[in-house]
Amino acid sequence: MLVLSRREGEKLVFPNLGITLEVVRVRGSAVRLGIDAPSDVSVWRGELCAARGLQPLAVTEPKLSSARKLTHAIRNRLHAATLGLHLYRKQMDQGLIEEADRTWRKILEEFVALEAEAAPRPETPAASPPSGVRRTLIVEDDANECELLAGFLRVSGFDVATSGDGAAALDYLNSHELPDVILLDMIMPNVDGRTTIGAIRQNPGLAGLKVFAISGTSPSVFDVPTGPKGVDRWFPKPINPEELVREMTRELAES
Repeated sequence: MLVLSRREGEKLVFPNLGITLEVVRVRGSAVRLGIDAPSDVSVWRGELCAARGLQPLAVTEPKLSSARKLTHAIRNRLHAATLGLHLYRKQMDQGLIEEADRTWRKILEEFVALEAEAAPRPETPAASPPSGVRRTLIVEDDANECELLAGFLRVSGFDVATSGDGAAALDYLNSHELPDVILLDMIMPNVDGRTTIGAIRQNPGLAGLKVFAISGTSPSVFDVPTGPKGVDRWFPKPINPEELVREMTRELAES
C-alpha cells in the first residue's frame, strides 16, 4: 500500500522528470503546494493562465532531457495532473476532505505513471528482466493502492507482478517463476494474509520465500510469527515507500 501524507515539509520527488512537489503549509482546509521544476518546464497558476488567455500545456514542447522530448502520452498525463491539482485546491477550499483525498490519489497515479514513462528505456526491449532485477509479487485487494505501489517499485528498479487476494497469489506461485519477495496485505476478502502465509510455509516448494507483511494492525492481532514460519518483516501502514525500497534492497542483498 502506498500512502503519502500531506504534512508540512514533505516532498514527492520524480527524479527522471526533475520535478519535486512539496507541501509548504497546511492551514485548516487550505494546502500550499510548492513545485520545483527544470527551467525549461513552465509552471503557471491557473488564474494567471486564464488572465493571459493561456491553456495548460499550450507551450512549445519542453525537453525532459537533451535527448528526449515530451511524448503525446506524457503531455496527456501532465494535463490530467494539472487538472487534478486545480480540482484538489477547489475541494480543499470548500472543505471537501474525502473528495480531495480521492483526487490526491489520482494525481499521484498520474505522476507515478509519468515517472515510469519518462524513465530511460533500452533501445531493444528485453525478452526477460535484466540480470540482477529483483522480482516482487504484491498481494493487495485495493486496486488503486496496489497499482500505486507497483508503479513506485517499478520506477525503483523492481520487476513487479500483482494479485488481488491470497487465492490469486497462491495460484500465481504455483504457475510462475517464484518472486524474490512477496509484499502481502493482511486483511483481504476470500483468502486473507494469515491463511496465505500458512499455505506458503507448509509448501516445501516455497521454502525460503521471503514474505513481507503490510498491515495497519500489529502482528499479535493475526497471531503470525516473525521468522521462517511466518513473515520475514512487518511493515505497518501507512508505509514510507522509499524506506520500503531501501529495506527490501538490503534484505535481498543479504539473502
